Amino acid sequence: MDRDLFEFALRMGDNALILGQQVSAWCGHAPALEEDIALANTALDLIGQAKLWLDLAGEIEGAGRDADALAFLRDARAFRNALLVEQSNGDYGQTLMRQFLFDAWHFPTLKSLAASGEPRIAAIAVKAAKEAEYHFERSRDLVIGLGDGSEESHVRMQRALDLLYPFQGELTAPDSVDEALRARDVAPDLAAVKLETDRLTLETLAEATLRPPPAPVRKGGKTGLHSEGLGRILSDMQFLQRAYPGASW
Repeated sequence: MDRDLFEFALRMGDNALILGQQVSAWCGHAPALEEDIALANTALDLIGQAKLWLDLAGEIEGAGRDADALAFLRDARAFRNALLVEQSNGDYGQTLMRQFLFDAWHFPTLKSLAASGEPRIAAIAVKAAKEAEYHFERSRDLVIGLGDGSEESHVRMQRALDLLYPFQGELTAPDSVDEALRARDVAPDLAAVKLETDRLTLETLAEATLRPPPAPVRKGGKTGLHSEGLGRILSDMQFLQRAYPGASW
């Protein structure tokens, strides 16, 4: 098994899966009907992308596990999502800020992966990048509108940024897997992705009149060190499969 490729596919799939699960919790609870539909569609896009990445991971692993098995039958320590996506929904501003910080990394990453030397990764990236571009444009516009809006919306968005900004750095912090796949022309150079992510993030925050905090990068997800929040997310997401193993409808 190509362990580096397997790990990379898990990371991409787990990021999309956990964030999609988080965003889906707003269905029926968003502050306006239009936002309710938009968030539900974002969640569906992310879960669809997660299935593509996790099916690829299962194919690489060659142990008979498909996307469903990898999503519903792994324990928290086996997940490889970044810490950012497992942070709580909080209020609506916090959810939007988390989405924006993720999108500012996700979109340039997928654009780079579309030129991957691994055809299966390039194919997924080409499809997913179209959705990620829309997600970025939407979250960017909302962050600007709320950040530079009323006094109350500005305070809430700044509070969300102060909480979540330190988690964005993990997404562009390379480890041995990232470096090995970059050398094989499978994954992009994270230094280049970081430059674009920082540009998109800081330009948007300036327009939104928000100040990024001088905080250290918070890392852990890639090594299986997660917050208590992931356990709660998986408890909800995996309940039926664990309560009724192998059940089908």
